[in-house]
Amino acid sequence: MPSILAVTIPFFAIVFAGYAAARFRKLPEDAIPGLNSFVLYAALPCMLFRFGTSTPIPQLLNPAVLGVYLISALLIVGITILITYRGAVTLKDASFGAQTASFPNSGFMGIPLLTTLLGAAAAGPMISSILVDLVVTASICITLALWHDASGQGRRAAVGNALRGAASNPMPWAIAFGVASRATGLEPVGPIDVIIRMLADAATPVALFTIGAVTWRASRHAHTRTPVSGYLPVALIKLLLHPLLVAATARSAQAIGVPLSDFEVLVLTLTAALPSASNIAILAERYGADTGRIARIILASTSLAFVTFSALAWMLGVSR
Repeated sequence: MPSILAVTIPFFAIVFAGYAAARFRKLPEDAIPGLNSFVLYAALPCMLFRFGTSTPIPQLLNPAVLGVYLISALLIVGITILITYRGAVTLKDASFGAQTASFPNSGFMGIPLLTTLLGAAAAGPMISSILVDLVVTASICITLALWHDASGQGRRAAVGNALRGAASNPMPWAIAFGVASRATGLEPVGPIDVIIRMLADAATPVALFTIGAVTWRASRHAHTRTPVSGYLPVALIKLLLHPLLVAATARSAQAIGVPLSDFEVLVLTLTAALPSASNIAILAERYGADTGRIARIILASTSLAFVTFSALAWMLGVSR
């Protein structure tokens, strides 16, 4: 456990430093969107590009990993909507809640955290999970959320809007360009390589700091007060049920002969144990969902994940 805490404490401390900086006005609120854009459109794509150029393609696009993670994600989305879609929680709010339950903070937090804990080999399965989350899970949840307001032709437009949103995310493209660079041998050199490396090196600390700041901003702009019963169960689905379901699905797949290694099962399980992605709060605000509820789910999962993630890593025998 001490070796695990030696990694998780600094990571979560930077997250809470970002929250505190925004909360006590040391980071101007107007600067938070710019900070988020820097991570999303510059630093993180450069980090993913580097992983794309250094990781073998079979590890990035392993059908067994993609299938197990996709099945688990779809089950979590369905279970969460089934449990929460009632009373004051509309389909739109239930859909964004399902996204927080199924979409871990893999890009901003997960890749640097798990590659530090488990080594560079963890990047392959994690990138596969990111592709599932960005291309499939997010598209389904946003489509369902837009479906709430649409009818007839509008529902087809909802599907199109969700797909366009997935296509506009820079992270899958960064991975694709990295894979293409490796496959063709046309890797960046000279000053371009230095720029990419500098931006990639900035990704981890700035992304962690941004998670805290974005979470505070979302909670500040929430116009509703959500009772504990409205957000804590979803946070616990994210932190407890999601990794349990991923592990069970992966072990079942192994039992029927699916070529999935124990290391890949470990990476996917710990990926699912990460807190909810903080950018879901921005999406919820953009589409007019209950941002107060979404912000509290994200804040609760991020706060509790320090304990739950560290404990799960220890129970699974992770050691540095």
